Amino acid sequence: MTQPQGQLISVMLAVSSTPTAVEWYKRALNATVLWSLGSVAGLEIAGAPFFLGEPANNGWESPSKLGITSARIELFCDDPDTMIAHALEAGATGLLDIQDRQRPWGIHRQGAFRDPFGHIWFVGDRSPLSRYTG
Repeated sequence: MTQPQGQLISVMLAVSSTPTAVEWYKRALNATVLWSLGSVAGLEIAGAPFFLGEPANNGWESPSKLGITSARIELFCDDPDTMIAHALEAGATGLLDIQDRQRPWGIHRQGAFRDPFGHIWFVGDRSPLSRYTG
């Protein structure tokens, strides 16, 4: 019998070609494939699941069709500099402009890139993941 695990939140990114996007996320962000049904796939990065899907006139659309991003993805990791550099080498756009930003909980190191499918990824250290009771 499976024990309840509690809630988990994730996102599904709209892409024009799921197989193409799967290959890019594997190469650029070390994503692993949980499953793939062709037009829809489940992936994870360091245990955090996310999904890709091709919109089919069902109430959502890809950034390439909208002309603007439809989501801002936050990725937390131990080495944001290397993660962003790897994404840029794989074809993401943006600058390797990672900054240390002063936040109420301390310094947060973060930068950003836009993936080839139009989604904006902010990549930073894990500092915002701890509870802050300032």
